[in-house]
Amino acid sequence: MRTLLYGERMVDEGDRVAAWAALLRTHAAVVPSLERALLPTGLPISWYDVLLVVNAAPGRRLRMTELGQQAVVSRERVSRVVTELERAGLVERQANPDDRRSSFAAITPEGRKRLRKAAPVYLAAIEQHFLAHLDEDEIEVLARALTKVLRAEES
Repeated sequence: MRTLLYGERMVDEGDRVAAWAALLRTHAAVVPSLERALLPTGLPISWYDVLLVVNAAPGRRLRMTELGQQAVVSRERVSRVVTELERAGLVERQANPDDRRSSFAAITPEGRKRLRKAAPVYLAAIEQHFLAHLDEDEIEVLARALTKVLRAEES
């Protein structure tokens, strides 16, 4: 295995790949656990994610393009998830008066009610299946490191 100069440290090339592999494997292990925890709430994790993003937006609505950028589900999938949420009465699409080519996704009162009901379940599952395995310093380093990568990729 090659050793590489990384910043001011020498890092084994395998360690760099291992970090990426650990991230992927952790995601693959934790997300299904969160999905199972949310099952009794009737909100699949993709629904929860979209509702959470829309609920946090100004006026509790977001242009579909912005939702595609902010939601964890893929940009291609966000439209399908919004359609499913719309059928369930949890969001509604609203025409954008300033741009007829775009529309907003807006959370309905029922969507807010369901999101509030599912939130404690979701947060407890994150605590149990992810945060409980890390100390406070690790959580801080991990959040800072992943945010750094995310910002670089989004710019």
